[in-house]
Amino acid sequence: MSLAESASATNGAFQDIPVIDLSSATSPNESERKALAQQIRDACMNVGFFYVKNHGIPPECIDDVLEVSKEYYSLPIEEKMKLHHKSLVTNFRGYSPLLDANIEPGNAGDNHEGFEFSWEELVPNANDEKRHDGAMAGANVWPERPEGYREAMLKYYHAAIAVGKMLFPLFALSLNLPERYFDDKTRNSAALMNALHYPPQTGPVDDRVVGIGAHTDFECFTILWQQPGIQALQVLNSEKIWINAPPIEGTLVINLGDQFTRWTNDIFKSTVHRAVNRNGVDRYSIPLFFGTDYDVNIEPIASCVSAERPARYEPITAGEYVNQRLKAMYY
Repeated sequence: MSLAESASATNGAFQDIPVIDLSSATSPNESERKALAQQIRDACMNVGFFYVKNHGIPPECIDDVLEVSKEYYSLPIEEKMKLHHKSLVTNFRGYSPLLDANIEPGNAGDNHEGFEFSWEELVPNANDEKRHDGAMAGANVWPERPEGYREAMLKYYHAAIAVGKMLFPLFALSLNLPERYFDDKTRNSAALMNALHYPPQTGPVDDRVVGIGAHTDFECFTILWQQPGIQALQVLNSEKIWINAPPIEGTLVINLGDQFTRWTNDIFKSTVHRAVNRNGVDRYSIPLFFGTDYDVNIEPIASCVSAERPARYEPITAGEYVNQRLKAMYY
């Protein structure tokens, strides 16, 4: 049965989020890699979310990035606003204060603050290949305090990118494509990271201000670290029931974005989700929005198109699509 044919047999009424072990992701045994890809295919077609364990990011790397995040967000608002992304730069990088974005129409704003940045080598090299990042082109900005903020963030950033690079061949196998199908499309992958802080909230869950409103992501997929012990992330199933996606020690959350639904002609799911911090404590999380190179055309791939399921999307470059979504979110 082709992917296009099997799409009719999916079940989006999930009650939990699957956990997938990446231990065999780089196994020399092709059958092990294909078995892992099948697990990913099932999760992508039915849920659009899955946890991964044995992902390779060292715990101390995560500890360091959490420590500097807490220090940064404890600074006075006046200091953080020195790098407000709307006043200093035009490539969406820098600081976003509380309620700066409103991702769900009808809400009054997203109750989190964030610090966004994109590709940068930890140790700059004059001979590095120049990247063509479209609307995201340009230098990052970094706060003066806390000490070590840039280094901790970039170490985690590059470790998370390695996870993304490991996943793309598995996604290719899951789509009945050659394992290296995405290699020439991910030489300079879009990779925007946002270190987030959600202050505690009180009041009804359905009010007009939540941590971040109901939405789908816009890249191919998101690699999300969640602070242990604090439930906030919720995923909407096909029965319109919000399913909790609590932090699981030692895992990351992978959720598909709208670019992958375009690649797969809606066979892989980009699932609506939100974050609501009702725990009475501060919450920290770090999504890395990961995708193809910005100049790559995104259009339904052949294995996801049939006479009964014609292509549903016109081609658009990844950069153009991201730019449209970011402007809608912030402006």
